[in-house]
Amino acid sequence: MTREERIRFALSIATDTKEFIMGSGASLRAPEVFGRFFPGEKALLLADVHTWPALGEKVYGCFADSGLEVDRYIIEEEEFHAEWKYVELADSLLDSNPDAILVSVGSGVINDLCKLSSSRHGQSYLSLPTAASVDGYSSFGASITYEGAKQTFPCPAPVAIIADMDVIASAPREMTAAGYADLAAKVPAGAEWMISDFVGTEPIHHDAWHVLQDDLDSFLSRPEAVGAGDPDAIADIFEGLTLSGIAMQAAKSSRPASCCDHLFSHILDMTGYRYKGKLVSHGFQVAVGTLTMCAVFDNLFKLDLGGLDVDAAVAAWPSLEEEQKRALELFHDFPVPLLGYNEITKKYADATVVRKELEKLKAEWPSLKRRLQGQVYSYEKMHRLLKAAGAPADPADIGLTREALRDMFPLVQLMRFRYNVLDLAKRGGFYDKIVSPLFAKGGVFEI
Repeated sequence: MTREERIRFALSIATDTKEFIMGSGASLRAPEVFGRFFPGEKALLLADVHTWPALGEKVYGCFADSGLEVDRYIIEEEEFHAEWKYVELADSLLDSNPDAILVSVGSGVINDLCKLSSSRHGQSYLSLPTAASVDGYSSFGASITYEGAKQTFPCPAPVAIIADMDVIASAPREMTAAGYADLAAKVPAGAEWMISDFVGTEPIHHDAWHVLQDDLDSFLSRPEAVGAGDPDAIADIFEGLTLSGIAMQAAKSSRPASCCDHLFSHILDMTGYRYKGKLVSHGFQVAVGTLTMCAVFDNLFKLDLGGLDVDAAVAAWPSLEEEQKRALELFHDFPVPLLGYNEITKKYADATVVRKELEKLKAEWPSLKRRLQGQVYSYEKMHRLLKAAGAPADPADIGLTREALRDMFPLVQLMRFRYNVLDLAKRGGFYDKIVSPLFAKGGVFEI
């Protein structure tokens, strides 16, 4: 399909977004689009000290010249994450401007603040992205840190997205590299969704899968051009990220876009991780998680699960109380001590369910393995792609030690109710066979 055809199909399955415009100078259309969706309303631009000069000031002038009522608020902090206090800030802006509609001018954080606050006020908003850095522009839900925990709050995506590719292509290279990494995460995330579908916990949503996965390999195929700042290659990345968000709209879940790859990032966010005194971008964090999960799948494919001893695995399966105790111990010093306890309680399955899953796995492993191998990239391939795009290709690239990465695995497996490959490995008794070799002699993260 052509880009126009892909966008047309995406909008046909989107639940919230009615218009998606991308192209050179597209931001000039913002007043016209705003007027169609929000006739008679006041536009309230939310930007930060970086996105205001990059695009906000220009768009503000366009609104003023068009005769529409417009105001703006600029967040002054040099760097910030999507934390609850900023949601409250956006809430206060809407509370004091009851006739206003938010216009997000920025990247992922600004967009998520506008998305959640608009939803809390029973209205939609307009999004003008400034970088191909995340897939959250068009996604259903906002990822916000609340009471110490990174959470996805259900809320509608913007009614319209206007992507000025002149601005997006000129964004700092590291932001585009972060977006490339966020898009690359859909490779192992897709494989984990296939596993979840296989065991029956979260069936694959046909449209949500195909709107992105059908063209994902193509979107990721020019990392050198992305790294060099080629506008056409960056347009592919931005389109892929937007289609990923629309997949989440269709599925009403972040399942199409993330799994364990993103949980490594959540841990870093929730523990206030910094490298060289600075916050590490979402995409750069996810790059490490993505690379790691590709390596996990490499080890999974080395196993002969057709010979799995189901009886032994079921006999060794712990009780819910034992798993809850393990979670409390692991998360004892975590900013949210009950996180693992609460999430494992949601997704725990008794021995009867585990037996059924493992018997199916044993019987159908050759077929499942072939399908997974057709989806997920090897560690070597993902390493090459990320490096060429300018994204982290080793934990050390974001200052993360291999010991720290190793120690994150038990938390990743327990910290979200979403079924993942580590859950399957725990139930089948082969967890150590796919995780420990990563850090052993000769492993990709040898310690």
